[in-house]
Amino acid sequence: MVLLLISGLDILQEEIAILEQIYNEARIDPTRHDIQYEVVWLPILDPAVPWTDGKQKQFESLQATMPWYSVYHPSIIDPAAIKFVKEEWNFGEKTILVVLDPQVKVMSPNALHMMWIWGSAAFPFTIAREEALWKEESWRLELLVDGIDPTIVQWMSEDKYICLYGGEDTDWIRKFTSVLHAVGNAAGIPLEMVYVGKSNPKERVRKNITAITAANMSHCWQDLTLVWYFWVRIESMWHSKNQLHKTVDNDPIMQEIMTLLSYDGSDDGWAILSRGSGGDLVRAKGSTFVTCLTEFSSWEKQVKETGFLPALKQHLMELHSPHHCNRLVLPGAAANAPERVVCSECGRAMEKFIMYQCCDE
Repeated sequence: MVLLLISGLDILQEEIAILEQIYNEARIDPTRHDIQYEVVWLPILDPAVPWTDGKQKQFESLQATMPWYSVYHPSIIDPAAIKFVKEEWNFGEKTILVVLDPQVKVMSPNALHMMWIWGSAAFPFTIAREEALWKEESWRLELLVDGIDPTIVQWMSEDKYICLYGGEDTDWIRKFTSVLHAVGNAAGIPLEMVYVGKSNPKERVRKNITAITAANMSHCWQDLTLVWYFWVRIESMWHSKNQLHKTVDNDPIMQEIMTLLSYDGSDDGWAILSRGSGGDLVRAKGSTFVTCLTEFSSWEKQVKETGFLPALKQHLMELHSPHHCNRLVLPGAAANAPERVVCSECGRAMEKFIMYQCCDE
């Protein structure tokens, strides 16, 4: 089986790094001898745009970072093939992963979402395999962090309480981590926290990671590639569920995915708390979570009766307000949007997103 990695020369380094990790793991894991595939990189470029020394260096640099096969040079790809890839396989600017069986039949027009979620376990990357994998899944912490951080998996095996939290508001991060540590100590629970930043992590997330580490507020990922991967996996779950025609009305996991993406689309912090490998995840927006924790004395008695997570969940429900303004931001573009728009500051191609918003205020 062959996986065609199709991109421009602007393929993300994060995509290469994570795909390389998955690719290598499949080859060294003795339990995966039945998983046999090769990856071939096809750089698809506009034949009308002149080739330059700069592009040659960029191509060679990318080629050198990839452990799999690639075409010798982009110029050997026939213009008719480029047209086919764009029209039949819907390649635009985003990287895709087309799966071909030994008879060169297309098994999947884009298995990248499956690869991000399940890695090589998604082999042979068919719709049937995708549906089967989802049937085995439930909304639990392991689904969110699988393949990202073995430290969290270790905490799960130790039955610790684990909190994932995100956002860019440094003041909220300081307040939240401080009050959660205090409540954890008062409740006598083994607690760990992990900062997962924000999708498309930039300088603010990097500064937060530095501040969190310096003040020993919580565990966090020093490598922004892991932050990127966490959020790309969530977005991939949305794309996967969406193409299987799942909605918030008929799929509870889709509802949770949408909630998490709406948290990321806001300007506020948020948090999810779980225990061990259990499937009970308690989540809330940042301000509500902080309010709930500062009122710990009012539900502390309930902790002794029902346990920490049920008591926390109950008090969060009591604080929940029906008033909301949620934003869901997803990669993509409207039908009539320009194919390419450059940044007025640096001249690079801008990323395209679709934003959905629901405000009752």
